Amino acid sequence: MNSLPADAVLVIVDVQKAIDHPSWGRRNNPQAEANIVRLLQAWRETQRPVVHVRHLSTEPNSTYRPGQVGCDFKDMVLPAANELVVDKHVQCAFIGTDLASWLKQRGYQTLVVTGVVTNNSVEATVRVAGNLGFDTHVVDDATATFDKVDLKQKVHLAEDVHALALANMHREYATVTDTETLLHSLV
Repeated sequence: MNSLPADAVLVIVDVQKAIDHPSWGRRNNPQAEANIVRLLQAWRETQRPVVHVRHLSTEPNSTYRPGQVGCDFKDMVLPAANELVVDKHVQCAFIGTDLASWLKQRGYQTLVVTGVVTNNSVEATVRVAGNLGFDTHVVDDATATFDKVDLKQKVHLAEDVHALALANMHREYATVTDTETLLHSLV
């Protein structure tokens, strides 16, 4: 991987306490948050821009609904005062927000996307980012998802759901990479 530009934006999607609720079921990548923290520290040390995306669900039974602890960011990724927080009500961080205009006004072209859920908010955000022309990177081991039941009631393991979501994004909308590769690309 080539060096990332000095203004590459780290986008942390929906890393809120909601994902720890048992109703989500079994997930993959238990090290995802630790890898997000490593990336966040590197971004802060190199003074690169960081965006924290927060899901504010309008669904009455959602663990992401405002007014409950699940809506809070996880402690290890709390935004710093100089980092943008984007509140969204749907899966994609670009829909109903000013994220695209904020990025474009500052001339930011490169996005590094982490967070949850790989096949939901991460993929929705990455697809739109790619379609908007951003050079987008998704961090395999800094994203995570959950087991998923299909329409025929077959259970698909989180590892498989994750792999397919990443395959959907790779080369079409983004480049899929990993934490170590990204950390080595910072100059």
